[in-house]
Amino acid sequence: MTAFKVHFIHVGNMNNKGTQALFISDINAVREMVKKEVFISVSTTDIVGVKRLNLSLDAILPPAVDIPYEKADRLAAKFGYGRGSLHYKSFALFALFCMFVQVLSSVFSSVFVKAGMLGFYRSEVLKHVRNCDLVISHSDESFKETASLLPLNPYWVITWWSMLVARTWDVLVAKSFGKPVILFPNSVGPFRTWIGRWLARLSLGRCDYVLIRDSVSFEIVGRLGINARKILTFDTALLFNPSPDNVMVDYPRPLMGVSPGIYSNSLSRQEVHNYIQAHATALDAAIEKHGFSIVFLPHYVSGFEYDDLEVSKLIQQKMKNKSRAKIITVSTVEEFKLLLDQTDMIISSKMHPAVLGVSGAVPVLCIAYDHKQTSFFERLKMANCTLNIRSVSSGSLSKKIDQVWNQNNTLGQSLKNQIPSWQADIKKTIKRVITPYLDRIR
Repeated sequence: MTAFKVHFIHVGNMNNKGTQALFISDINAVREMVKKEVFISVSTTDIVGVKRLNLSLDAILPPAVDIPYEKADRLAAKFGYGRGSLHYKSFALFALFCMFVQVLSSVFSSVFVKAGMLGFYRSEVLKHVRNCDLVISHSDESFKETASLLPLNPYWVITWWSMLVARTWDVLVAKSFGKPVILFPNSVGPFRTWIGRWLARLSLGRCDYVLIRDSVSFEIVGRLGINARKILTFDTALLFNPSPDNVMVDYPRPLMGVSPGIYSNSLSRQEVHNYIQAHATALDAAIEKHGFSIVFLPHYVSGFEYDDLEVSKLIQQKMKNKSRAKIITVSTVEEFKLLLDQTDMIISSKMHPAVLGVSGAVPVLCIAYDHKQTSFFERLKMANCTLNIRSVSSGSLSKKIDQVWNQNNTLGQSLKNQIPSWQADIKKTIKRVITPYLDRIR
């Protein structure tokens, strides 16, 4: 029997628990839907992180083009510089220059690989693309310009343009080898410049299927006017289901899980201070009013200023009842999900602690910075369980905590009723889009 060969692109940093959950869910869904021997190779900017997952992968390779800010992050972390330093900006400029050199190198190397010769630049990844049956753009948010509820600034304009160039180039390389490309469930947009919209049309328009995980993104893709077949489904992280383990939190009930976080360089220093103080005051009020114990669960620990771990520490330091709060850091999404499932309520400023929480039928209050979050909760009929990150105050956050906790049982039952149908929809959609390419090699 001929094996079905799949090559994944756009796989990101595994320090992000959401990225871990999405990637593992994508891999498992493909294996489940294919139901025959399948070889899976991966292009990723985090080779070491993907290897740590210990998945059965045929090859773990770099992308055709690196993402500049991730290269700058690696260099800054190596030499101990922060993102606001002049050294970091120098690394970022160097990485941008390297990206355009890589684009040119991959053009010429692809010609050699197509001719059956050894390419001089990243020939292994090009050979895997050439030899695969299907290219899949991993579930995430690969095509956008900043977040819809945050202001646009020069830092994010350059960051997202460079990401869009790298993402688009991976798609163009795959199509140059004549390979079908499927975008697995993504959030898309917003696009705030004509350059962003042009790159989105150039990349998404060359996909065979575009799967979208929220209704706002589906509308944005519709406005791009591309010919790719578009399907609205749900987030693949809802499929993530770790094996039971002995990860336990020995804390009095009720237990609130908190996954705070902010986008780097997205809020002013004063807004960051207000965000931290609002959480500290509101969590103290929740402890005193409802008897909560608090466990902070950092979602993405980068080591840079105001990552999720540092924000958790800053909130705890400002709490009066800090003895009722604990910070737990874990390296795997399996542990992270098991801890979330043991909570009675979750507050999350990040997307995937919320997704992983509701998949365990835990009520979630989402501090939203993007339409991917608000749209997700609207589809759950839980729009009142969101709060715009730029509207966070101790009063607004306390009010929302009371509101969600007072509906705790109703929300939990609603999630138990809805999530299974969403999970079935994701599997059905993935099977639908993969089957035509399976049939070609039978």
